[in-house]
Amino acid sequence: MLHNRIYPIVVCCCILLASCTKNFELINTDPIRPTTITPGVLLGQMQYRFVNTAITTAKGFTHELMQVTAPRESTSGGVHRYVITAGSANGLWDGFYARMADLEDLYAIGDKLGENNYKAISLIYKAWAFSILTDCFGDIPFSQAVKAKEGIVTPVFDKQKDIYVQLLKYLDSANSLLNPSRPLTYGGDLVYSANSLSGSTAPGIVKWQKFCNSLRLRLLLRIIKRNGEVNVNEQINTILANPAKYPVFTAIADDAILRYPGTNPYYNPYYNTRDLDWRQGDYYTLFFINKMNADNDPRRTVWSTTVKVNGADVYQGIESGYPSTTVYVTDKNSSYKDALRTSPLLGLMMTYAELEFIKAELALKGFNTGNNAKQHYENGITASITQWGAAVPAGYFQQSGVAYNTAGTVDQQLQQIILQKYYAYYFTDCQAWFEKKRTGYPVLPRGSGIPVENQFPSRCLYPTYLQSLNPVNLQNAVQALGGKDISTVKCWWEQ
Repeated sequence: MLHNRIYPIVVCCCILLASCTKNFELINTDPIRPTTITPGVLLGQMQYRFVNTAITTAKGFTHELMQVTAPRESTSGGVHRYVITAGSANGLWDGFYARMADLEDLYAIGDKLGENNYKAISLIYKAWAFSILTDCFGDIPFSQAVKAKEGIVTPVFDKQKDIYVQLLKYLDSANSLLNPSRPLTYGGDLVYSANSLSGSTAPGIVKWQKFCNSLRLRLLLRIIKRNGEVNVNEQINTILANPAKYPVFTAIADDAILRYPGTNPYYNPYYNTRDLDWRQGDYYTLFFINKMNADNDPRRTVWSTTVKVNGADVYQGIESGYPSTTVYVTDKNSSYKDALRTSPLLGLMMTYAELEFIKAELALKGFNTGNNAKQHYENGITASITQWGAAVPAGYFQQSGVAYNTAGTVDQQLQQIILQKYYAYYFTDCQAWFEKKRTGYPVLPRGSGIPVENQFPSRCLYPTYLQSLNPVNLQNAVQALGGKDISTVKCWWEQ
């Protein structure tokens, strides 16, 4: 009897199981989910995450180190007192390396589909991202990075010189690969929207080519002291002499900026940031804001809040590197303007303003840029002000603090160029720091609370977790620094 009762149950279960597994794959396949990954799917998300990492590094690290801002309260340590810890730039390391696999995939998929423009964009991003990483840390995993599929999980740390040589090759290859007569077939571009033709030309691809060669000039100028080890001057002259083959930025419309659309999921990363984390915890410094006050810099109205002093609205800053006993009162000094939290202009990679300052320095050094240093200098200031939606006031370039000193020494003129370049680098990853390391400018005042032994840093420390994940290669890299992972060791192009 028990057998007779169990048998029908077993039969029913078998029928149900059969019906559940019949056409299982067909029933559980999402008809609107892509079956293959196109380069367009990868590109936009990758761009967004890269840029977010870059600008959060600018606000959280570079601005404090380079006296754009200082914390309202800091009882010990702090980047503004030149205390660099193993975690000071972890966000940059983690954020950039996390995206490198996307770049490899973008190149591989583009190659498989015969889409050279995507391959070129991948190479441009690799040059941009790895240059920032090596300029921040020195020797880093490069040639063996992102090779886990090939069984390499403990990559070697490449020498900075070798990295730079390869990055310059990437950009030369990218310039050749880019085809301005063909748009991005699969779309996805959040920087230049290079997805369509205008007549027989894809304007967005032309802009990618301009970014490629402008970035190459940035990197060449960065290592100009190493001309001879690398054919720096030759490459610079090649680019400057042939703008048809090597076009560079010519207007702010060419700026490499991911303009945040303000729609899900591509919001400005500070969109929902609390006031405490956005502006109440940091103030602009005396160095940064006083120069803008003296020059009546129109970018103040875009970048900075005002405070009431004796009934008047003023722009006011604080000391950087102040004593640990100092605490500044909330909302009593100028800080980031709230409108920047939703600004589409914050996604900065490289601008026409920077390119003009690069040309100003090159002209000063005797290169044929098509103009003199003074004109490039004024072009750079104009471009930066216009980029931020402001206008150059009448007589601005005749002011004593702005007027270009053509009668000054080469060093005095360079100091002027780099100081204005510093302001043009607002929210641009670590570039202001890298230029300070390269040139010594701008000259930053030393805060009264900075201990005598603390020196301005030349590099960030490697993340501590590498001690367990890649101990042998990390130790080799530290030995190349002289045996200690410290912030004062100069990188290759500084020496």
